Amino acid sequence: MKKFSDYSAFIEKVIRDLSFPGDALAGLYQPISYSLSAGGKRIRPSLALMAADAFGSAADAAVDAAVALEVFHNFTLLHDDVMDHSDLRRGRPSVHAKWDVNTAILSGDTMLSLACQYISHVPDAILRPVLDAFNEMAIRVYEGQRLDMDFETRQDVTLDDYIHMISLKTGALLGAATRIGALIGGASTEDAAHMAEYGNMLGLAFQIQDDWLDVFGDAATFGKPIGGDINNNKKSYLLLASLATNTPDATALRDAMALPAGETKVKVVTRLYERLDMNRVCRDAIQQYSSRAMAALKATSLSDEAREPFRLLVEKLTGRKK
Repeated sequence: MKKFSDYSAFIEKVIRDLSFPGDALAGLYQPISYSLSAGGKRIRPSLALMAADAFGSAADAAVDAAVALEVFHNFTLLHDDVMDHSDLRRGRPSVHAKWDVNTAILSGDTMLSLACQYISHVPDAILRPVLDAFNEMAIRVYEGQRLDMDFETRQDVTLDDYIHMISLKTGALLGAATRIGALIGGASTEDAAHMAEYGNMLGLAFQIQDDWLDVFGDAATFGKPIGGDINNNKKSYLLLASLATNTPDATALRDAMALPAGETKVKVVTRLYERLDMNRVCRDAIQQYSSRAMAALKATSLSDEAREPFRLLVEKLTGRKK
């Protein structure tokens, strides 16, 4: 039985072997190569390969679609870093910090078009449903980013609002990866929908885990400074779940979030999260969405053996330290 690591190692090599024009166009394509060479977990392309394989098609048949999903994901990161003023990405200078904002925007735009080219390489018989899934996903991601930006200045954001936002910004892409891979593998429309639900729920668990790591993780392992969400006043799962308790500690937390960014703010807020038992609250939420992902997987026509790599992936991603 193939494991997630087999698929991720395979697609890693494919991505590293991609070649782009140089010379006069190096200023456009070098940032793309730089972005794609930063590594990462390659979750989205690996999911597409896994799903294609699970439904009876060789993983090779989904390579172009897998590349499309990873290139699209990295395009969003280039633009997100500009919008978030983030100078670090995966422990390295972000593209706009290494080059400039205009380069990040233009190279990101190019990545979007490249992703569209790659996704269009699927067989004509399934081109329409695959393109529909890809384009619907892209719009959902943009909607999620817009909501995330709006949340920065809104004081009435609820936990339900946040779950809806991350289902768009994070869940939609993982859901599209599993749906598209399943379609390439020959899955029925119903099975492809179940796989999309699996990916969406996995995305929610993944994002809440990410929020938890930003507070309780280890900076050396996590790859970026701990407390970034706190210092940037991000509406994270921990913040909104804490405020929803309407306790004196929640009131103190609201005051603490108004402190100037810095180590003191991170320590004070983290202490309040500990008092509000956010470690347990996050673990419970992660388990809830992981269970829903597994329920969607169980609803497919896949055999227990074919489901196993997806089950193991849920365990891997929700127990990660980075």
